[in-house]
Amino acid sequence: MSDDIYREIILDHYRNPRNKGKLPDADISTHDSNPLCGDEIDIHMKIFGDKITDVKFEGRGCAISQASASMLTEMVINKPLTNVKDIAKTDILENIGLTNLGPARVKCALLALKVMKLGMVNYLASRDPDSARTLEDDFKSL
Repeated sequence: MSDDIYREIILDHYRNPRNKGKLPDADISTHDSNPLCGDEIDIHMKIFGDKITDVKFEGRGCAISQASASMLTEMVINKPLTNVKDIAKTDILENIGLTNLGPARVKCALLALKVMKLGMVNYLASRDPDSARTLEDDFKSL
């Protein structure tokens, strides 16, 4: 696909975000920001067994950060945590589809994934410290 099509998809997710809002009684709620450009993301997830049964995000910031959060929520809903913890930054960048992002924009695109993985580390650490350590290693690469 051309960059123009991806830009349209990003703008659609920015203007019509999927899964945006609060999630009452979330099992995971995590916040982080990108101080370079002011993006902020909160991720809320409900977990049943090992599966993300519901996910919402709140945030403000540039189109790339907010669209990336919207796209990420669609990627992870009804997926096992083991699958979600394997999502890499290359998966997010491919999903966004813009090949010419500069380093600052890459941070915008990856903020939601960083927040989600941070929340998962905290959640898993409270249940199984060994699995959380594995995720922490992945988290360091963001």
